[in-house]
Amino acid sequence: MFKKILIANRGEIALRIIRTAKEMGIKTVAVYSTADKHSLHVYFADEAVCIGPPPSYQSYLNIPNLISAAEITNADAIHPGYGFLSENAYFSSICQKHGIKFIGAQPRHMIQIGNKILAKKTMKKVGISCLPGSDCFVESSYKEIEEIAEKIGYPIIIKAASGGGGKGIRSVLDKNYLKDSWEEAKKEAWSCFRKKDMYIEKLVLNPRHIEIQIIADKYGKACHLSERDCSIQRRNQKLVEEAPSPFLTPSLRREMGEKAVKAVEYIHYEGVGTIEFLVDPNKNFYFMEMNPRIQVEHTITEEITGLDLIQEQIFLAYGKKLNKKKNFYPKMYSIECRINAEEPYQNFRPVPGKITQIHFPGGKGVRIDTHIYTGYSIPHYYDSMIAKIITTAKSRKETIEKMRRSLDEFVIEGIHTTLSFHKKLMQDNNFLKGDYNINFLDDLK
Repeated sequence: MFKKILIANRGEIALRIIRTAKEMGIKTVAVYSTADKHSLHVYFADEAVCIGPPPSYQSYLNIPNLISAAEITNADAIHPGYGFLSENAYFSSICQKHGIKFIGAQPRHMIQIGNKILAKKTMKKVGISCLPGSDCFVESSYKEIEEIAEKIGYPIIIKAASGGGGKGIRSVLDKNYLKDSWEEAKKEAWSCFRKKDMYIEKLVLNPRHIEIQIIADKYGKACHLSERDCSIQRRNQKLVEEAPSPFLTPSLRREMGEKAVKAVEYIHYEGVGTIEFLVDPNKNFYFMEMNPRIQVEHTITEEITGLDLIQEQIFLAYGKKLNKKKNFYPKMYSIECRINAEEPYQNFRPVPGKITQIHFPGGKGVRIDTHIYTGYSIPHYYDSMIAKIITTAKSRKETIEKMRRSLDEFVIEGIHTTLSFHKKLMQDNNFLKGDYNINFLDDLK
């Protein structure tokens, strides 16, 4: 087994990985920017190395600094978490060249599925429906973009080729909004990923966002761990996830899961990953993308399966055979609410600042994943998520009731958060009935 893992990330996911590694008897190395000097992952790791100033491209996206940190600490593996370099094929290959195991997808798989157009072609080969879209990435004249959009037909959606986390995405209902949306998406893509390649595809109106969690070993064995419903979003970023989905039928769940497994076996994928689908109101499903990494919302899958997905990642990266041999169908229910340092009633405006007081909820079936503490100052350089609250029970109704109680107990003072939004959502009649889609928040008052 690995002796020491460097975590090339920050915040709650870095702390999450440190905890599992310690339970496995593995030493850990935290990296941090100067803005994260007092983050909990720095304190709880066995070692910590500063890798640069606050901007991500100078620290958490700085590959030479990360490799240097791994070499000087004698780390034999790197876990990228989610975001940052977790889907970067070049980083994965550089790790290999330096004899450091990258705990994630192989570079060839990142290229194959990270390239959105190649990924769609692959999914079509295994019988998964895909939305009409551009046949190549575009970073060209506006006239060419206009012609592609007209050919596909409005409404359309513009996506960054290297996108993730809802960044570099814009929906366009008609051509009057195309130019501004195109420029905004490109600008955001460059800011987040240092790439401007974009593509266009048909926009499905009022779909559900459903993702299938898969795990696969290097020996060709794969299975799925059922689905997560991630349809409660703002600006293409998830706010609430639940497993299982209240929308899927047992037969649709089985079909989507089996096709997801077929796809990962076809490309000989290794490790933990997620295949994301859009499901229209008539329950037709379309491939959206595949994420070759751990997801923020992996927690609810852990809660309903009893598995530690970080541990599974580490085992699979080390070359162990898959422990779980059969596809999983849920008997428990779990919901995750992402708590962000944002003002929810001012268009979810980020509001970093110093936390003056905290009280965490507790009790059976309540889990808190976070890196914050009283006196902690939230930097403005990074994502605004500061905590995840997960509740789990035998029924959806009981899980929601447990979430309501937990949100009432959760106190964060000194900054604005989305706690008030989540409390309101847990009382909404349509949400309680499971009647929602990715545009749900547009109508929630």
